[in-house]
Amino acid sequence: MIEGDHPTAEARRQAVSQEIRQATGIDEAMIDALVEGFYARVREDDLIGPVFAARIEDWRPHLAQMKLFWSSVALSTGAYQGRPMPKHLPLPIDARHFDRWLELFRQTARALCPPVAAIHFIERAERIAQSLELGIAGANGVLLAAGERYARRTRA
Repeated sequence: MIEGDHPTAEARRQAVSQEIRQATGIDEAMIDALVEGFYARVREDDLIGPVFAARIEDWRPHLAQMKLFWSSVALSTGAYQGRPMPKHLPLPIDARHFDRWLELFRQTARALCPPVAAIHFIERAERIAQSLELGIAGANGVLLAAGERYARRTRA
């Protein structure tokens, strides 16, 4: 086998990213606008805003990381190297928070992105929210059956 016969993993990643860009119109400027717009809404939200405010003093590093994250998620760029699950496990959140997060994300994507790009972003956001909710439930000793949602136990 000749090394040049098969594209490298990086070349394959770039080709996939380019295909997504062409099919959706998503680029870094759109990701920047989406992340900035979304987190502006988050900061103003009565339910999830306080969860973020309790943990984030300087939003610039968080927004920079979220832009890398969405570049990786939406464009398959591999730009984000973090691990979201461990960061979310200790948060006092449940299905209500994920529903609100998704509602704000959908609103922002639909307002700022062309329809095909909004759909692309929203589909991925829905999978992310579901995965995080399942992980948080499991970390709290709750195994969710298909269709079940996680409700945090409140202390008496």
